[in-house]
Amino acid sequence: MRRVVYTLTALMGLSSLLFSCQDTTKPNYQFFPNMYESVAYETYSESNAFKNGKEGQLPAQGSIKRGFVPYELPNTPAGYEASKGMNSPLESSEANLEKGKDLFNIYCISCHGDKGDGKGKLVQREKFLGVPSYKDRAITVGSVFHVETYGLNAMGSHANQLSKKERWQVAEYVMKLKSELK
Repeated sequence: MRRVVYTLTALMGLSSLLFSCQDTTKPNYQFFPNMYESVAYETYSESNAFKNGKEGQLPAQGSIKRGFVPYELPNTPAGYEASKGMNSPLESSEANLEKGKDLFNIYCISCHGDKGDGKGKLVQREKFLGVPSYKDRAITVGSVFHVETYGLNAMGSHANQLSKKERWQVAEYVMKLKSELK
């Protein structure tokens, strides 16, 4: 019986020595260490994954993003003048005007005002000065679309925020506001 007690005591002492030094926070032996501890890369650091090692790959020449329809007029004064002869491809409907009003209230009202008179909240607080009234401008639905696409003077482009259809809807609503200002 003594031998069993001594053996059990020896085994418990030996096991406590072996397991007390074990670090349970990480494995002792790793078969594939790169899977456990991956190499950290800086976001904009040089990489040999690309041809020249410095910059990312560019899209193929002439490619356009899915769903994007290119605008054929250039961002020049001549392009602006040519846009004045364009007509909206959308049918004139109450739904398009309502959607145009909703988008105008999101993107345009802070500068141009709810009536298109150039007296939005930012103008009243003197953050922007010189926003013209639609009544004073010789604009058409095509020129409004052109300015929404490229921007003009202090107004930036809204082509990233609004799709082509949405820009036409806003342009039609702007023309409705212009007709009400007379």
